[in-house]
Amino acid sequence: MSFIVIGVLVGWVAGLLTKGRGHGLLGNLVVGIVGAFAGGYLFDLLNIQIGGQFGPFIMSVLGAVAVLVLLRLVT
Repeated sequence: MSFIVIGVLVGWVAGLLTKGRGHGLLGNLVVGIVGAFAGGYLFDLLNIQIGGQFGPFIMSVLGAVAVLVLLRLVT
């Protein structure tokens, strides 16, 4: 259950950073979950380690921002 709340929060923060507002509850959830996977993959690919209590959250937000920027470039 907590991953849903964190996913929505990650999607909302990424939406704020890229377009100034969120994408709605379901959109934020999808962006957050996809961003978490993308962030994990990119950070692993680049061999970047972020520790601490908020490390995974920061990694997920950066991944979600990357996903939103790529979607904006495609559309």
